[in-house]
Amino acid sequence: MIADRPEQQRLAAGQPGSRILLASNRGPVSFEVGPDGAPRASRGSGGVVTALASLGGLRPITWIACAMSEGDRRAAQLGVPIETPAPGLDARLVTLDRQVYRKYYETISSRVLWFIQHYMWNTIYGPSLDRVSYDAWETGYVPANEMLARTVLESADDAAPTVMVQDYHLYLVPGIIRRLAPGATIQHFTHIPWPEPRYWRLLPFEWRTEICAALAACDIVGFQTRRDVMNFLASCEDFLVGSEVDYVRSEVWLGDRRVHVRAYPISVDPARVRQVAAGSAARRHAQRLAAEPGVRTILRVDRLEPSKNILRGFDAFAQLLERRPDLRGRVRFLAFLVPSRETVPEYRRYRAAVFERVDAINRRFGNPIQIGYEHNYPLALAAMSLYDVLLVNPLIDGMNLVAKEGPIVNERSGVLVLSEGAGAHVQLKGGAVSIPAADLEATTQALEHALEMGQAEREARAALLHEAIVRHDLDWWLERQLADLAQLRRGAMPGGAPTREPGLLQLEQDDLEEDLTRRPVAPPT
Repeated sequence: MIADRPEQQRLAAGQPGSRILLASNRGPVSFEVGPDGAPRASRGSGGVVTALASLGGLRPITWIACAMSEGDRRAAQLGVPIETPAPGLDARLVTLDRQVYRKYYETISSRVLWFIQHYMWNTIYGPSLDRVSYDAWETGYVPANEMLARTVLESADDAAPTVMVQDYHLYLVPGIIRRLAPGATIQHFTHIPWPEPRYWRLLPFEWRTEICAALAACDIVGFQTRRDVMNFLASCEDFLVGSEVDYVRSEVWLGDRRVHVRAYPISVDPARVRQVAAGSAARRHAQRLAAEPGVRTILRVDRLEPSKNILRGFDAFAQLLERRPDLRGRVRFLAFLVPSRETVPEYRRYRAAVFERVDAINRRFGNPIQIGYEHNYPLALAAMSLYDVLLVNPLIDGMNLVAKEGPIVNERSGVLVLSEGAGAHVQLKGGAVSIPAADLEATTQALEHALEMGQAEREARAALLHEAIVRHDLDWWLERQLADLAQLRRGAMPGGAPTREPGLLQLEQDDLEEDLTRRPVAPPT
């Protein structure tokens, strides 16, 4: 793990302070109520949990999260000890009133912020922000953030703690902590896209101003891509009166406070991904999923939600089979879809549309699409080891770790067809076949090109992807953030010429792309 790496030992030794306080909506452990009524623990789901749990091997961490399920609430009420998945990691669940949580999570976080930040808000037909929305903000989102922030400070060892806040659920937490603990070192990382200011103007003036002002109370604000960084800087310039924005240094000044805005593209732990893929469960799935001789496999693995652009992916496949009858029976499409936000009406409608589209394509072309609908990580990795083509075509996405997991475990020099809307495109475009997310014709052509690509080009592209993912892995993501926090804690605020040393605040975007964009694989002539 990361603590074994020499550079990590150096970073850990150089960091003043003892414990990091980490705040997120979802915690490292979740509970379900068993048949006997007792809460039963399991590892928290999601890439964010996996990524952040690795911090516990490096620094003592207290992780403060919401009690999301009835099992979580029962465990918190009973004071059940939380056994976390990493050494040095303690966890604490905050129990919100059910109505407060529903307004904070389902209404504001899931139906407003998520849709706004993925450019999915229907600007013509609604929904509209009404009194119910204002009530959800004032009596849900605001008090939930207040309670999380106060719990964070109750868990602090001293008056100047180091706090890492995660994602769009907790935008207001940094401002509250800064008000109550002015000496704190605060970082906020947003795992989803940050849209440009004109799209934020769909929200009430007070909301967008409060969000930007609270984030500007941080010392560091982190995003997935440089584009998100620039959009946030522009938002501060537009919404925060008196702010001064330095686009060259990626900084916001409010009075005498300087806020560093940086891109930290999240990644995967290659060793862990390979370990799961080599496990007995994944091997059994791989044997069952193996294609018949002469049949090639297109794969997608996604949460079933609108931003993933699943319908266009299936439509492009159907269009390919229509144009190329010779491919019928010689190509199959495996789609492993994970249930997501099933209480949100828009998600339920999209899920119904996806299954209807699959049924129509299968009736027309003789069942070329095989679909799974469950959360089964070993199954997904088993499928990733077998693909000839991996389709990752989100409209707008924070990073999309499937694009990084697939090339790590694939055994067939599979081709990644990747939309420009994925955050991973910045790092992986040199090895992928790029497509505009809404371009059905381009997606169809990309699938055809990927299926017919020669072995030499397939291997060259796969090698580039593998190199980029291994070099910029999960440890690298964590190291850069911890190094930047350590630099701030030491008072070594950067003010001189930009440095090229990795892991410091002035790290430039070119370092994120490395040689991939400079060494693209030319298409065959």
